[in-house]
Amino acid sequence: VLRETPQHLQLAEAVAAGFTQYAYAFVAFEADKLEVQDAKAAQKMRLRAARLYARARTHAMSALELASPGFAKALALADSTHPLRLNASQVGLAYWAAASWGGMISLSKDDPDQLADLPQVVRLAHLAWQTNPDFGDGALASLMGTLEAARPGGSRQQAAMFFDQAMTASQAQSAGPWVARAESLALPEQDKEAFERLLRQALAISAKHKNLQNEVMRERAEWLLDMMDDLF
Repeated sequence: VLRETPQHLQLAEAVAAGFTQYAYAFVAFEADKLEVQDAKAAQKMRLRAARLYARARTHAMSALELASPGFAKALALADSTHPLRLNASQVGLAYWAAASWGGMISLSKDDPDQLADLPQVVRLAHLAWQTNPDFGDGALASLMGTLEAARPGGSRQQAAMFFDQAMTASQAQSAGPWVARAESLALPEQDKEAFERLLRQALAISAKHKNLQNEVMRERAEWLLDMMDDLF
């Protein structure tokens, strides 16, 4: 249907979201759990997840390009002669494009060409954040925190501010920002106490507000808690 109506922004957003969420929850996460038992099988699953992320990014970026011709080129150039802005209807597409692109890069850390695209991902997410900072009940702010913590020279303080915003916007109904903050800040800083506290808060939220996204976060939080002896 999307191929027949490529200009349908909401449909493109739904397709990109579906590929991204499936890649994260059911392929990349399974690869993480499989790593200890079978590293080769885990790597195959990560390659599959990367392909799914790539399809999500292609759908989202193609829709953004159709809506704003020259968007991809301007994003890559990122200078004052090629200004970029999004309208409200494009924020969801930009979010899923950035999330899937970032996910693909996270699975390709040994690929310099992929890592070189990270600044574009950050710019794209920031464009969306400037337009609607509370998009997705804090999901966009959480992504901003993850990207800020991951980018070379990123500010831990700024990342923490983004996560704070995400937690406020979610009204304590989404476990995602707590898990993301645990992995992006507490784990690299080897702050075991904060890591456990954040993940247990995620478990409490997922138990109180049951939906598919929180169920995925519950499973990841439990797995991360089980892995604490190896992580710290």
